[in-house]
Amino acid sequence: MISIALVGDRSPAVRAHTRIPALLDVLRDSEDIDVYWIPTQDAGDADALRGFSGIWMVPGSPYRSPEGAIAAARLARTAGIPFLGTCGGFQHAMLEFARNVCDFGDAQHAEYGEAGDDELVVALACSLAGHEAVVDLEPGSLIERLLGAARTVERYHCSYGLAAAHLDLLRAHGMRFTGHDDAGEVRVAELPGHPFYLATLFQPELAGDGSDPHPVIRGFVRAAAARQESSSLRTAIA
Repeated sequence: MISIALVGDRSPAVRAHTRIPALLDVLRDSEDIDVYWIPTQDAGDADALRGFSGIWMVPGSPYRSPEGAIAAARLARTAGIPFLGTCGGFQHAMLEFARNVCDFGDAQHAEYGEAGDDELVVALACSLAGHEAVVDLEPGSLIERLLGAARTVERYHCSYGLAAAHLDLLRAHGMRFTGHDDAGEVRVAELPGHPFYLATLFQPELAGDGSDPHPVIRGFVRAAAARQESSSLRTAIA
């Protein structure tokens, strides 16, 4: 059984929250998937995420507990659990990395109140809510391999992105930015050396009519399946 944690504060008002379970249901034809919603207020407890094959931090910020979301992203990163962060998940994954890897302990998200120079996640000059836009993908990156193309058009529903002033800090500590819009703004981040760590400002769950999972989602589920298979093998050997 492939157990996937959806970390986020479930709401019928968030379109992604209805799309994501339905897309994972489609993949049940080929994979044995079990899906659990983990509210951000619970995600700060490591036991709440213990044993999951994959963690998807879903859209819907501001989260009730940004610290819980950050804790979930840290667990996925440090324990090698396949991780997908979309929209708000992207933003909080970058906060986690900045605080815990880059020694930028005061890194903040503008959605929770202004923090001056400590704002890692800032309001976009032009909101992307409800828009589609081109994303150029870095050659040889995970996202390019998943999509099989150097360019893609993706859907957004967000108004926040990364502050350009802090990008070099994240890069210097190993974060790789592998998708950019036509103006060079970051839209995709991934972590080399991790089994599967992908964060997208765009929302792959909003692609199409909801009947055919986006390649990013399929790749995430495959990575979760590989982790589960490896864990089962270790258990059988023991």
